[in-house]
Amino acid sequence: MKLHYSLTIALIVLSLDLATKYWVESIMIYGQQIPVTGFFNLVLTYNAGAAFSFLSEASGWQRWFLSAIAAVASIVIIYLMNKYKTEKLFCLSLSLILGGALGNLWDRITLGHVVDFLDFYVGDYHWPAFNIADSAIFIGAALLIYESFSNKENAQADTNTKTERKEKIGKL
Repeated sequence: MKLHYSLTIALIVLSLDLATKYWVESIMIYGQQIPVTGFFNLVLTYNAGAAFSFLSEASGWQRWFLSAIAAVASIVIIYLMNKYKTEKLFCLSLSLILGGALGNLWDRITLGHVVDFLDFYVGDYHWPAFNIADSAIFIGAALLIYESFSNKENAQADTNTKTERKEKIGKL
């Protein structure tokens, strides 16, 4: 996958993330919930920490620490997308992760927190609220895991084929 395609996908994810966060903040006040279905609400909440509000109660240093991690990760991701541009699924996965990381990085730098608004629940149990960036990161990570297993299967199939060829050659 050419680097500009990967970056375009990341830019689309970033744009969707920022647009949805802007929209939610324009129609809701902090803490407000809008029931949508029997298992999903829109809710405006802020997360000063990382995933699942990890470090959200810290004194403020986490804003810059998490921003630095996202910035460095973004640079590494762009390098990897360029280096492995022939690996389409790998690059797609990284594109989703990059777009999500940049969306949350933008929030962290400009607002000091990440805007979350997707609230899924079962009964009284609510999954921590998240956003489009988090969704893209999750999907990208899941695709990376899938890709890593499928490559092992392909490598094993290649090994089996080579072994079969050697056995046939040995019989001749």
